Amino acid sequence: MTQSFLSALLGAERPVIMEVKSRDAHGADLLRGRLPGDLAAAYQQAGAPCVSVVTGRWFGGSAAMLHEVTARVDVPVLLKDFVTRREQITAAAHAGVSAVLLTAALLPREALHDLARQCQAHGLTPFVEITTAEEAIGLPNPRDCVVAVNNKDITARERDAGDLDRSRALLPAVRAAGTLCPVSASAVSSPATAAGLLAEGYRGLLIGTSLLRAPSLDAWLAEFDIHHTASTGKTERVVVPLTVEAPQVLPHPAPLPGTAAGGTVTPATPAGEAEGVPA
Repeated sequence: MTQSFLSALLGAERPVIMEVKSRDAHGADLLRGRLPGDLAAAYQQAGAPCVSVVTGRWFGGSAAMLHEVTARVDVPVLLKDFVTRREQITAAAHAGVSAVLLTAALLPREALHDLARQCQAHGLTPFVEITTAEEAIGLPNPRDCVVAVNNKDITARERDAGDLDRSRALLPAVRAAGTLCPVSASAVSSPATAAGLLAEGYRGLLIGTSLLRAPSLDAWLAEFDIHHTASTGKTERVVVPLTVEAPQVLPHPAPLPGTAAGGTVTPATPAGEAEGVPA
């Protein structure tokens, strides 16, 4: 049986959740010819304690991506989509995931807490994403939840550059909420920044675009290890060579038709976005 998401992240020397995502918020291709399963396998080989898969349509995801990833890795998998209904959590459990994203900004408090309890009833870790201190209050069994600070603006479909000061400002509130595993998610753009957030007190990071754009995942992680070792005094770990390397970074494309890069838009109906969750 796959180790639980929470225990895998808390026990990791390099607590980075590595994400598989088809495209960024502006529509740029992040896979660049690579298969989701191959990427996930390379992440596991590189020492990822957990892998995240974005199945939401905002980012070009699909249920097929999730099944491809869970078939290739033994580490815990996080499902990232707009989950709003109990049956989606049941379906996610059947699909083999270990954690499910719950976006506090899209859910009434009662619904958020109900879905968190539903995750726990299925043996899944609720991965509760917040942007305000209030959203972290009162979670059921908070020691069994990951509370992640989203550094980007979901009301702008995450097309903004992100604000890491949000993570820094909210860390005390996240700790006070009772979670054992505060996570900083999105807009973590460099190895030095990633190591710095861990040094400030975060127990995990969720990184997608930066890793997917890196010409060499191996080199990105080696640089991270240097910074992380310097801040913790731990012995530097050996980086396992990867079998899947990214092509050279491509120029950033224009926004998708009908969108305005950096513009604020009203999020799509969450239930519609979540149709990609396996049923």
